[in-house]
Amino acid sequence: MTVRLTVERTRWFDHVDSTLQRVRNVAEPVPVVKGNGYGFGRQQLLDIASTRASVVCVGSVHEIDGVPDALDVVVLTPSLSGPDERAILTIGSAEHISPIKRSAQRVIVKLQSSMNRYGGAATLVDEARAAGLVVDGVALHLPLEGSEDERVTEVTQRLNGVPTDVDVWLSHIEPESIPLLPTEYSYRLRLGTLLWHGSRTSMHLEADVLDLRQLSGGDRAGYRRTPIERDCTVALIGAGTANGVHPLADGRSPFHYQQQRLDLVEPPHMHTSMVLIPSGNPVPDVGTFIDLQRPLTTTAVDEIVWAD
Repeated sequence: MTVRLTVERTRWFDHVDSTLQRVRNVAEPVPVVKGNGYGFGRQQLLDIASTRASVVCVGSVHEIDGVPDALDVVVLTPSLSGPDERAILTIGSAEHISPIKRSAQRVIVKLQSSMNRYGGAATLVDEARAAGLVVDGVALHLPLEGSEDERVTEVTQRLNGVPTDVDVWLSHIEPESIPLLPTEYSYRLRLGTLLWHGSRTSMHLEADVLDLRQLSGGDRAGYRRTPIERDCTVALIGAGTANGVHPLADGRSPFHYQQQRLDLVEPPHMHTSMVLIPSGNPVPDVGTFIDLQRPLTTTAVDEIVWAD
């Protein structure tokens, strides 16, 4: 079984480099490499980031391993497990200070945004400094919903009272909006989805057909012995929950062949999904790869092919 991601090398790298340059015109870009590495794997993206930046953001303290020594590393999610001497940690409340309290420990102070996740008031900067922490910057994680004008307004308001001797780290705001923000601060823009997935048409996710079964109306198939309503071919696809493959949010199948959605016999299992192909419709051969519609951030890719 194989879930395969094919990437058009030139188009994808052109997008990455042009995005970094676009940001550098107004702020310092900071690549984000977290979770499953946006489908590419963290190590691969870390190696790419190390040739293009001096600092990288990871999701948690458990993702520090493997970050090249040449990179400074910022941990985005607050940690209650104590300091890591190498990393710049994030604090989002007074309760996050004590577990990492240490002379000269570098931190980013997360400010509360309208997401109402981690984050405190501007006074949290003073609390961190009073505890002996070195505040490298403040961070705002903006919601995806809302207009760009609303984001500019929110950042401007949330920076009220923040010392001007720290950098401001932002997410989910367009580079072109940076010049509209208060000019007394220096800005860093964290780049994850925009950087790695912005050239979506240069990436193609698919899975292989492992076997075919001819069934008639009235037959049953699958773990739940689902009734088959009419004559069809059942294709066994080498992708399942072990790869993060599930039905779409609306319950539809994530599989396509020749621009036709292939209905699921039942929800995917660990390593196999069963799909129905009505009689008379095109049937892929065993070994053929068919299209898979899933978010790369929640998909475990078995193989990446860089196409020239």
